[in-house]
Parts: sequence; C-alpha cells; structure tokens
Amino acid sequence: QVQLVESGGGLVQAGGSLRLSCLASGRTFSTYAMGWFRQAPGKEREFVAAFSWGGYNTLYADSAKGRFTISRDNAKNTVALQMNSLKPEDTAVYYCAARLESGTYYNSEDYAYWGQGTQVTVSS
Repeated sequence: QVQLVESGGGLVQAGGSLRLSCLASGRTFSTYAMGWFRQAPGKEREFVAAFSWGGYNTLYADSAKGRFTISRDNAKNTVALQMNSLKPEDTAVYYCAARLESGTYYNSEDYAYWGQGTQVTVSS
C-alpha cells in the first residue's frame, strides 16, 4: 500500500507561483514512479508532469512545459510540482499519483495510488 498526501494548493493571481508537495508513505519511495495530474470542473483528469520509469527523465504536458517543474526527494519521500506563470486555465484540483510498473506515464489508469487532491485556483 502507498499513501499519498498533497499540500500547497491555494488561491493565486495570474502570473504567480505555487509549489505543490506530495508526501508518500507505505512502500520504498524510490521504487515507484510519480506523476501529477489535474482535474478542472466538468473536465476529465489530465496529465501534468511525471518521472519516467527509473526516474531518469521528467515528462510534461504541453500546457506545463516551460512553466512547471516536477522534482522528488527520495530521502524525504516527497515529490513536488513547482508551478510558475500560472494562468486561470490552470485552475483545477491537482493530484499526485504513484505508478508501480513502467506503464504509460501520461495514462492515469496506469497509476495505482492517488492522493486526495489539492485545490489550485488562479484568478485573472
């Protein structure tokens, strides 16, 4: 079992920044790949950023490239999402997720464990 708890969401003006954090527990953190997804009201959950299997590469949705950065600290069992130059269309509930097999990094169905989500609201 893996437990994931997100934090760091909030209300920010367009152009601002937020840093989301996800604390993992329950299994050896370094053995699984982590990703961030988001879901806006009335929309499907979508991929934001992830580590490749093995953690050697970082992968981003086109909407996140150049603005968001995913990072992890295996010593602290955390994964973070630094979000800069935020836009109103980034408003969503953000989820971290753990992938226990190689799978497809952008496919939410390949992630076995999910956090409860943290709300990010960007005002214009």
